[in-house]
Amino acid sequence: MRLAVPREIAANETRVALVPESVARLVKAGFQISVQAGAGERASFTDESYVAAGATIAPTAAATYEGADMILKVQEPRATDSGGHETDLMPMGAVLIAFLGRDAKSPAATKLAARRITAYSMEMVPRLSRAQKMDALSSMATIAGYKATLIAAGKLGKIFPLLMTAAGTIAPARVFVLGAGVAGLQAIATARRLGAVVEAFDVRPAVKDEVQSLGATFVGGELMDQAMVDAGGYAKEATEEQKAKQRQLVADRLKQCDIAITTANVPGRKAPVLITEAMVRDMKPGSVIVDMAAESGGNCELTRPGEDIVKYDVTIAGPLNLPATVPTHASQMYSRNIVALVTHLSTKDAKLNLDFSDEITRDACLVRVEQAAGEPVAAGKAS
Repeated sequence: MRLAVPREIAANETRVALVPESVARLVKAGFQISVQAGAGERASFTDESYVAAGATIAPTAAATYEGADMILKVQEPRATDSGGHETDLMPMGAVLIAFLGRDAKSPAATKLAARRITAYSMEMVPRLSRAQKMDALSSMATIAGYKATLIAAGKLGKIFPLLMTAAGTIAPARVFVLGAGVAGLQAIATARRLGAVVEAFDVRPAVKDEVQSLGATFVGGELMDQAMVDAGGYAKEATEEQKAKQRQLVADRLKQCDIAITTANVPGRKAPVLITEAMVRDMKPGSVIVDMAAESGGNCELTRPGEDIVKYDVTIAGPLNLPATVPTHASQMYSRNIVALVTHLSTKDAKLNLDFSDEITRDACLVRVEQAAGEPVAAGKAS
């Protein structure tokens, strides 16, 4: 089976779907791999390193896609600068793996179906024990949680750790993390490594022990509710009564913290607003908010996606695509997730094997193309 790895064309996307380490593993397993020239350079992987790993370097996107059975990307296909579309370059009937979202009726999914391309979305990999190696959402959340803390540290006019100096004692920074999923836990761990005093809140009972194991204080235990957790382990949207209690807790903790890092997302929906303008007004001068949910609307009412603003002497950062700001390790982790999924979808002799009776193969498929009366039929999962 021939795999194609194009250079990402999305603005500010620095990651690559396969790193040389993974190429070598797949080539050894019998795959042929074509990598577009320069595909890994923004993540510090040279064309020479891909050649050494066994890949063929293609000069253009069209040459990369030619004859491919499976295409490996980071971002969904999009319009090119020349006025065309990446999907138009993909061979009819190929398989695509990328971050494609959950909407089988999105413009990208529609184009893929028309091209008879079976598409696997990394966001839809089911949360199963045997699918953990394919869990790219967790991999990227780990990177994002780490980087969000560094962003906060860079914008705060204080240092994180407790210091006892000749000039007197310097009190540690106080960090409040809203949401203790993978990103939140990594933000907590990073803040603790930097020496901050950390508090965290989440409605899911299962995360309390994890927060405490990292040396942070779990607050709002009385608001935890297992009914707030869906089958995938994500927090559900709260009732109005629950929201009111959560808002009061958040408002109280924000008044005391130096940094707030928000991570709350509900898959397929706008991010819940956890920090109102009134709460920001009551924060200490010089405080910092890093809103990791900026891409889905933001957890802070004042967040502007992709911008840093200052309001009421509080800096509010709305970073986008945080994993792409740490491209080397983000690519490495994503590549390993991709290898696990490619291996799952293939036979031992490197041939495509889409067994839709398998839960992973079925549930991770956003666009499934089947032949019916000579015409392609798309079937996927919409959020």
